[in-house]
Amino acid sequence: MAVPAVKLFDAGGLEDYPISASDRLDSHYFLQWNLKRWRGSDFRKKADPEVGWFGMQLFFVAQDGAPIGTLPCDDRMLAFDLNLPLERWQSLMKRDVTPLHNWTRVRCDNGEIRYAHPVVTEVAQEALKSKVRNSERAELRKLNKRLSDLRDKVTAVGAKHLLKNPNFIERFNDWLEQHHDGVQRREPMIRETLDQFMAEFSA
Repeated sequence: MAVPAVKLFDAGGLEDYPISASDRLDSHYFLQWNLKRWRGSDFRKKADPEVGWFGMQLFFVAQDGAPIGTLPCDDRMLAFDLNLPLERWQSLMKRDVTPLHNWTRVRCDNGEIRYAHPVVTEVAQEALKSKVRNSERAELRKLNKRLSDLRDKVTAVGAKHLLKNPNFIERFNDWLEQHHDGVQRREPMIRETLDQFMAEFSA
């Protein structure tokens, strides 16, 4: 029985993929896509309709890759992701323009060698930036709500005069997060901790 030859691949000259395998997009339900760029692409113009369809599907499949925006360098896995028999996938890869047009091998930070496409990588990076921006905005909204509620509580315990200091609420909030993180900020708690805070900073 013949033993199949083992394919060796030198990963030394590969580029490092810029997105970590640990970066996730758990709510990645929408894909930002530049239609003008797509309509003008060589792939759309040169690929036959069947190749073009499966090539587009790979753009979408890569959004669930690890790292995001990558595909496995394995014909069986790619055929499975496209719901194709392996033989049909391999026949598509023999066309002049294949579904993997402009995909190249890259080295990922989890040690894997995977396929990456420059446009798909760009889209994934923008999605990650958007995630960070949305997270930062959400945190800012939470902070503003927390400071607003704290102002109301300070007023309610009869210490409204302290709000004349423009930095008071921010300093008091920081102190509470350092010394009483996770404690519900009810009026009795604010009254007691306010005395502690003022005593500490007047000492």
